[in-house]
Amino acid sequence: MSEAKSAADLLRHLHRLHRQINDLKDRLSRGPRQIKAGEAAVAACEKACTDAAEKLKKARLAADDKQLQLKTREQRVEDTQAKLNTASSNREFDALKEQIAADKQANEVLSDEILEALEHIDELVEKTEIVKENLVAREKEHVALTQQVEERTALITPDLERVQAELTEVEKELPPDMRQEYQRIIKAKGEDGLAPADGESCGGCYQTLSPQIMNELYLNNHVVCAACGAWIYLPEDRKLNR
Repeated sequence: MSEAKSAADLLRHLHRLHRQINDLKDRLSRGPRQIKAGEAAVAACEKACTDAAEKLKKARLAADDKQLQLKTREQRVEDTQAKLNTASSNREFDALKEQIAADKQANEVLSDEILEALEHIDELVEKTEIVKENLVAREKEHVALTQQVEERTALITPDLERVQAELTEVEKELPPDMRQEYQRIIKAKGEDGLAPADGESCGGCYQTLSPQIMNELYLNNHVVCAACGAWIYLPEDRKLNR
């Protein structure tokens, strides 16, 4: 096998390894993103529980305040009614009766408000229970998700280490005159620094390749794309055996 042919074969192998590594890294990186999203969902449910509890607390305090007001007003009505027996004149008696009537009417309005407040509290209690249930469900989902991520990480990490080790060994097979330039382009472009020929175009940027370039590729050499700078190689199923 000639050095030129070896170089093209190596690029096919290297590109496949780079793609595998990027795929494995992407699968690994999903785990932390999923966990972060799960944590955010749990935090949102916790906030919903806190907000619901605070609304319920305020509603109960408001209802208690209204009930206290009603109790005070009812006592005032009783006190005013007691004064009827000691009224010194019809005018005072009538004034006391009017005050009692007005207070009773105000108490009826306040009683209606208390009933509405208690109904609102019942609704808030129901909503609070719902958000608590949502929180429990989210926490369970997050625990299960975390376990799945840990299991997936435990499976993928050895594969990634194996492929990275294989990449290191294959890179050592590059001819010295190619190695430095290869390292530079991989550092700059990653796996996109290598590209298979796609028909008669660069597989990276789809720039049309000249017949002379295609001849080089059919000779199993690699060429540099003038448009994107990627190292182009001929796919395995199109190379010519010599």
